[in-house]
Amino acid sequence: MITQINTARTQLEALLNPELWEQNESYQDQTKRFLIKRLQLQSKIMLIAGVTLTAFFIWVNQETVHKIYAFKVGFLVESFILACWYSCRTSIGSRYPHLIFLCLSWCSTCVIQIDTALLFNYVEPLTNIWNLTFLTQATIVPVLWRMHLISQLGTIVCYVGLYIFFDPQLGYPLAHYVEKGLYLFWTGLVCVLSVYLYEKLRKKEFQATQELEIAKQQSEKLLLNILPEVIAEKLKQHPSTIADSFQAVTVLFADIVGFTELSTRTSPPQLVELLNQIFCLFDELAERHGVEKIKTIGDAYMAVAGLPNQRGDHAISIANMALDMQKALAEFNQKNNLSFRIRIGVSTGPVVAGVIGLKKFAYDLWGDTVNTASRMESHGIAGNTQVCEASYQLLKDSYILEKRGLIKIKGKGEMVTYLLQGVKS
Repeated sequence: MITQINTARTQLEALLNPELWEQNESYQDQTKRFLIKRLQLQSKIMLIAGVTLTAFFIWVNQETVHKIYAFKVGFLVESFILACWYSCRTSIGSRYPHLIFLCLSWCSTCVIQIDTALLFNYVEPLTNIWNLTFLTQATIVPVLWRMHLISQLGTIVCYVGLYIFFDPQLGYPLAHYVEKGLYLFWTGLVCVLSVYLYEKLRKKEFQATQELEIAKQQSEKLLLNILPEVIAEKLKQHPSTIADSFQAVTVLFADIVGFTELSTRTSPPQLVELLNQIFCLFDELAERHGVEKIKTIGDAYMAVAGLPNQRGDHAISIANMALDMQKALAEFNQKNNLSFRIRIGVSTGPVVAGVIGLKKFAYDLWGDTVNTASRMESHGIAGNTQVCEASYQLLKDSYILEKRGLIKIKGKGEMVTYLLQGVKS
């Protein structure tokens, strides 16, 4: 009936915007989890790749001193990567994942470039390692396109600084360096562009999912305003006929006396506003006492206790609510300088409850108990709560009830009824 939305949501650009984190904490947590997991994966891959490359260079170099240099460079870089991997598991890594991203990037580009320059006096650009790093980052961590761009620019700035400091002579023709520069430029551009497009797509998906989630929440709220939560869940899981029989519940009917006459001399907006204020008070009382509101018909209010979740104190809950309804209306009159009164009828017994309708469906009750409660209200006294014999038997030990005597009830004949006066001290 209501579409279930189980779409994973991330708005990745929020990593660079702390204000968005503060506005949507659940999104922040989800995004950080995604990033931390991907950075951990990248660290593991870089550790394995570093070991294999270091072993290769040690094997290729014939001179012992070069083997030692290769081992030192590899050990230093692996130590940086291992530190980044460990940081992902700490609170610092959770707060600043973009910094770990840059550290991982530069430890495989800048650190190697600096080490080779210091140890071997070799300042040629290691573009193979740079391109491998940039492509790996764009594939494994396809987020934070700005950080990808910063990592690439930082690598180039680091190299330019080394070149200026060591001032080496060009070992190859200029065309060789131009070719390498073009490959590096296009590799970096493709990586940044792919990450940017991916983030843009994910942002649109997040916005669409967020709108669907809002619509779902509104539908859920609307459904729960119409149906009890238990019945709403049943209807969503099994959209078929829902009907249950309850052997012991207490039904309440309330009617505002004189409200129909008031409608003839009051403007519609003012009339509806008054009725809404009164029924809102009744709704608050229903929630407070654990009573299920069934419906309103004109200026009549219907509620029940003991369903859909059965409870043994259903009569007591309705009695307390009825007394509070009379009190709440009296306070409302005093506050607004009005003179409304209500008749309340209460009846206890078995009912059948279910959902009816195809479009404007409703949860309703049927049975003699419902009819009796309605008659208790219509044959009652303004400003009082009239209960039947079955309700009286459940309330007599805890409440003050005045016997009204035999009353001729339409469709029921003569019945003994009682007026609920208050709670026994």
